[in-house]
Amino acid sequence: MAQENDIVLIHYEEKPLTFARIEEISPDNRKDWYHVKLLMLQIPLQVVTWILRDVYIDGESFTMNEREIRLEKVECPETTEDNGIEDDINSDDSKDAKVISLSDHKK
Repeated sequence: MAQENDIVLIHYEEKPLTFARIEEISPDNRKDWYHVKLLMLQIPLQVVTWILRDVYIDGESFTMNEREIRLEKVECPETTEDNGIEDDINSDDSKDAKVISLSDHKK
Protein backbone atom coordinates (compact mmCIF):
# COMPACT_ATOMS: atom_id res chain seq x y z
CA MET A 1 0.00 0.00 0.00
CA ALA A 2 1.23 3.50 -0.73
CA GLN A 3 2.23 5.32 2.43
CA GLU A 4 2.70 8.86 3.68
CA ASN A 5 5.32 10.82 1.70
CA ASP A 6 4.98 8.49 -1.31
CA ILE A 7 4.46 10.04 -4.73
CA VAL A 8 1.53 8.69 -6.72
CA LEU A 9 0.49 9.17 -10.32
CA ILE A 10 -3.23 9.81 -10.58
CA HIS A 11 -4.87 8.22 -13.62
CA TYR A 12 -8.16 9.71 -14.78
CA GLU A 13 -10.21 7.67 -17.26
CA GLU A 14 -7.17 5.41 -17.91
CA LYS A 15 -4.89 8.38 -18.74
CA PRO A 16 -2.13 9.78 -16.51
CA LEU A 17 -3.33 13.13 -15.17
CA THR A 18 -1.06 14.46 -12.43
CA PHE A 19 1.31 13.56 -9.62
CA ALA A 20 0.54 13.93 -5.92
CA ARG A 21 2.34 13.32 -2.66
CA ILE A 22 0.49 11.51 0.10
CA GLU A 23 0.67 13.87 3.06
CA GLU A 24 -1.38 11.91 5.58
CA ILE A 25 -3.41 8.72 5.85
CA SER A 26 -5.82 8.54 8.77
CA PRO A 27 -8.52 5.96 9.51
CA ASP A 28 -12.17 6.65 8.78
CA ASN A 29 -15.03 5.48 10.99
CA ARG A 30 -15.72 2.64 8.55
CA LYS A 31 -13.48 -0.41 8.50
CA ASP A 32 -10.86 -0.45 5.69
CA TRP A 33 -11.59 3.19 4.72
CA TYR A 34 -9.11 6.05 5.13
CA HIS A 35 -8.87 9.82 4.78
CA VAL A 36 -6.02 10.37 2.34
CA LYS A 37 -4.63 13.90 2.25
CA LEU A 38 -2.90 14.55 -1.09
CA LEU A 39 -0.67 17.45 -2.15
CA MET A 40 -1.38 17.81 -5.87
CA LEU A 41 1.96 18.52 -7.55
CA GLN A 42 0.74 21.03 -10.08
CA ILE A 43 0.51 24.80 -10.35
CA PRO A 44 -1.07 26.11 -8.25
CA LEU A 45 -0.39 23.61 -5.48
CA GLN A 46 -3.59 22.21 -4.04
CA VAL A 47 -4.35 19.98 -1.07
CA VAL A 48 -7.28 17.58 -1.26
CA THR A 49 -8.57 14.87 1.04
CA TRP A 50 -10.17 11.79 -0.46
CA ILE A 51 -11.91 9.07 1.53
CA LEU A 52 -10.62 5.81 0.04
CA ARG A 53 -10.69 2.11 0.80
CA ASP A 54 -7.36 0.42 1.43
CA VAL A 55 -7.53 -1.38 -1.93
CA TYR A 56 -7.88 1.97 -3.74
CA ILE A 57 -4.70 3.21 -2.04
CA ASP A 58 -3.09 -0.02 -3.28
CA GLY A 59 -3.90 0.87 -6.89
CA GLU A 60 -7.32 -0.62 -7.59
CA SER A 61 -9.57 1.56 -9.76
CA PHE A 62 -12.49 3.44 -8.24
CA THR A 63 -15.02 5.97 -9.46
CA MET A 64 -15.48 9.57 -8.44
CA ASN A 65 -18.33 11.53 -10.01
CA GLU A 66 -18.84 8.55 -12.33
CA ARG A 67 -15.25 8.87 -13.62
CA GLU A 68 -12.65 6.13 -13.23
CA ILE A 69 -9.63 7.02 -11.12
CA ARG A 70 -6.61 5.00 -10.09
CA LEU A 71 -3.55 5.77 -7.95
CA GLU A 72 -0.21 4.31 -8.99
CA LYS A 73 2.75 4.50 -6.61
CA VAL A 74 5.77 6.04 -8.32
CA GLU A 75 9.06 4.23 -7.84
CA CYS A 76 12.39 5.86 -8.56
CA PRO A 77 13.82 4.28 -11.73
CA GLU A 78 17.05 2.39 -11.33
CA THR A 79 20.08 4.09 -12.80
CA THR A 80 23.66 3.11 -13.46
CA GLU A 81 26.27 4.54 -11.13
CA ASP A 82 27.59 7.25 -13.39
CA ASN A 83 24.98 7.41 -16.18
CA GLY A 84 27.81 8.21 -18.58
CA ILE A 85 28.48 11.56 -16.91
CA GLU A 86 32.17 10.78 -16.50
CA ASP A 87 32.44 10.07 -20.24
CA ASP A 88 30.77 13.42 -21.02
CA ILE A 89 33.16 15.30 -18.72
CA ASN A 90 36.23 13.70 -20.29
CA SER A 91 35.08 13.99 -23.91
CA ASP A 92 37.04 16.11 -26.41
CA ASP A 93 34.10 18.52 -26.70
CA SER A 94 34.40 19.45 -23.03
CA LYS A 95 38.06 20.55 -23.27
CA ASP A 96 37.05 24.05 -24.40
CA ALA A 97 34.09 24.27 -22.03
CA LYS A 98 33.83 27.29 -19.75
CA VAL A 99 32.44 27.14 -16.21
CA ILE A 100 29.92 29.89 -15.51
CA SER A 101 29.37 30.91 -11.89
CA LEU A 102 25.70 31.35 -11.08
CA SER A 103 26.56 33.21 -7.87
CA ASP A 104 28.08 36.03 -9.97
CA HIS A 105 24.69 36.59 -11.61
CA LYS A 106 23.05 37.38 -8.25
CA LYS A 107 25.09 40.57 -7.81
